[in-house]
Amino acid sequence: METKILLNESEMPRQWYNLAADLPTPMLPPLGPDGKPVSPDMLAPVFPMNLIEQEVSTDRWIDIPDEILGLLRRWRPSPLKRAVNLEKYLDTPAKIYFKDESVSPPGSHKPNTSVAQAWYNKQFGIERLTTETGAGQWGSALAFACKLVGLECKVFMVRISFDQKPFRKHMMSVWGANCVASPSTETNAGRTVLEKMPDTPGSLGIAISEAIEQAVTDKTGKTRYALGSVLNHVMLHQTIIGLEAKKQLEIAGVDKPDVVIGCAGGGSNFAGLSFPFVNDKIAGADIEVIAVEPESCPTLTRGPFAYDFGDTACTTPLMAMYTLGHAFVPPPIHAGGLRYHGMAPLVCQAVVEGLINPRAYHQLKCYESAITFASTEGMICAPETSHAVACAIDEALKAKEEGKEKVILFNYSGHGLMDLTGYDAYMSGKLSDYSLPQDKIEEFTAPLQDLPPAEQHKTGKW
Repeated sequence: METKILLNESEMPRQWYNLAADLPTPMLPPLGPDGKPVSPDMLAPVFPMNLIEQEVSTDRWIDIPDEILGLLRRWRPSPLKRAVNLEKYLDTPAKIYFKDESVSPPGSHKPNTSVAQAWYNKQFGIERLTTETGAGQWGSALAFACKLVGLECKVFMVRISFDQKPFRKHMMSVWGANCVASPSTETNAGRTVLEKMPDTPGSLGIAISEAIEQAVTDKTGKTRYALGSVLNHVMLHQTIIGLEAKKQLEIAGVDKPDVVIGCAGGGSNFAGLSFPFVNDKIAGADIEVIAVEPESCPTLTRGPFAYDFGDTACTTPLMAMYTLGHAFVPPPIHAGGLRYHGMAPLVCQAVVEGLINPRAYHQLKCYESAITFASTEGMICAPETSHAVACAIDEALKAKEEGKEKVILFNYSGHGLMDLTGYDAYMSGKLSDYSLPQDKIEEFTAPLQDLPPAEQHKTGKW
């Protein structure tokens, strides 16, 4: 039995897949402050035009430049592995496969888009990128990419993760990036928050506001902002994961997976694995696609579908998405990459259509599953990834109860070697579960009533 299915570098996908081309009901357009659809030119102060073209594209396939393929070959193609030891432990008839994105230099899926974004910015004449990061995975990935192509990098890291995960900050420093805790005193957005909430743990929404402010206020015009999730072009770059996985499953003799799973914070690693399979589902394949998020930040499972800003200071366009409100400040759980208040519009529209089934898990269950995975497969996963592991275990046990030989595929989106303080807190009994109270959701989403309504459009087929 082959437990690792590998591709040659020559077999890497040479195009990204764009789900926007195949959604049965298109996404609602992003809106400006006047409530009218945003034009590409309005995004120009924030992103280079070559990435804006990808953001608004409805082409099904977009070529990957040879130079970007050369950067990706430093770690891609990534392995597809079969968790045979976990299968034996669970005594399940299911076959459990996982795409191992932890093999990248920063240790996660994030460089799939960071190297692409850095390269496109460099081609456009940009010299400096700003960004935010939660757990530090994206900040590390962008620092890595900027070092490869020769750009300066400034990272605003959510305060609670800045304190909890100091080694992520050190990784960014090794690759030459400047990382500061957010909210900071370096921006008007940060200072405003600190005046109101001096002890705030921070949020991705706040950090995004700071990063965008620094980008758009650079009078030289040589700074742009880079986002690690949520936007269409980020989802696009990540689809190399699922496209490789499809080839690898074919080599393993698997016609199609029965279940595809990914953890979901802003949507990038989940979309990267799942979107090529969502396309198969649109074409008639019987595949269950599951997005797993924390109970403490239940965007897809309990948030309303509404137009909302992507950041706390309301500097981004309005996006139609499931959201907990742009002012939402999440509890300081250890899965820092899953604490965003919103979700990728492409993912959200697929949920509206019924193509994706969201679930929410408590962190204690996820850590328990991560320990099980480490005890059987030997790999220590990121706290974010543990949500996908927990769901895969549930689905394997469900297959056991049903007596069905299912194929389960999940995205191993990153290793947890920089997140061991969370494991220590779990094993020391210091962690607890937290369900976001309904009154808090209503409080944070109440201001959305003053924004344009977002109607749910779907075919009703799924």
